[in-house]
Amino acid sequence: MTDTSADVLIIGSGIAGASLAWRLGLQGLRVTLLEMEDRVGYHATGRSAAMYEPRFGPPVIRALTVASGPFFLNPPDGFSDAPLSAPRGTLMAGEVGDDALMADALAMGFEPISLAQAQRLLPPLRIQALTCCLYDPETRDLDVDALHQACLRAHKRARGTLVLNAELQSAARRNGMWRVVTKAGEFTSPILVNAAGAWADVAANRCGVKPLGFTPKRRSMAVIDAPEGAQSWPQLFPARDDFYTKPAGGKLLVSPSDADPTEPHDAFADDMRLAEGIEAFQRLMDVDVHRLDSSWGGLRTFARDGNPVVGFDSQTEGFFWLAGQGGYGIQTMPALSQFASALLLKQALPDFISAEALRPNR
Repeated sequence: MTDTSADVLIIGSGIAGASLAWRLGLQGLRVTLLEMEDRVGYHATGRSAAMYEPRFGPPVIRALTVASGPFFLNPPDGFSDAPLSAPRGTLMAGEVGDDALMADALAMGFEPISLAQAQRLLPPLRIQALTCCLYDPETRDLDVDALHQACLRAHKRARGTLVLNAELQSAARRNGMWRVVTKAGEFTSPILVNAAGAWADVAANRCGVKPLGFTPKRRSMAVIDAPEGAQSWPQLFPARDDFYTKPAGGKLLVSPSDADPTEPHDAFADDMRLAEGIEAFQRLMDVDVHRLDSSWGGLRTFARDGNPVVGFDSQTEGFFWLAGQGGYGIQTMPALSQFASALLLKQALPDFISAEALRPNR
């Protein structure tokens, strides 16, 4: 029988909710994860082509990513039997008119390399279309499933509870406790964490909390056959960001880098966007694409300023926000979960980021 009371209730079992549950379990708290789907990580975490990219994103994201790096290289003993990351590298390609974009990338730590070096790293690269190239050797592949499952196993070892098919219907706070009504039953806790991803504002509304104005954005991905030797290629990222491509699972992933605002839903790839992405891919890559092997879509959710939102709501007692990672939730997970746990438990905060940058009412 499911225990309906907990020290902390978390709405959402994706990487944000699962990683916070793991951290809180280490502190001896009883945590319940409430998941609206019949499986974990269905909408965003399970549809991520995540990389460890310390030189991408706004300053807050880069700080969280750099702080997360040591964890991916040397996870805690017993956390995961599988490696969490593997070397990949990112090649940034500059074309005519991209000088300012390439200068920005240089300022963030990318290394200049010759066009000949770039083609040795990525043989099909059409170097005649380029003016210059930069390289980031610190980019790494991340094993999203291994990371997510390790958090969930640790949550279970800490006597935590995971409840599937538990879509939030309503919640109210009385006498210092949240009473949360879901399709799987009712649950109580003094602290309610909103880690609902694209549904964060929907969840807030159902709890009687003022939404913060998150915007889910769709990201489409095509999967194509990979030429021989492709698994050693780096990720390719044009400076103008109209596509990116990387090897994965014996195939090539090609994304049009779309970020189209949408409502929270079971996302699917946009065929027109995929066609645009493949066209952009073939502008710089001498690889024939006769058909797509498959495709998928996912949602990335953004706060108004693009930074994650972490902290207690300023108007509603016991309501804690953990949302708006904007597609960087996997690579920032170690640092962001550490920060969120310390903030929730009112412990000393780590010094890699300020609470001001992430507070909900900023």
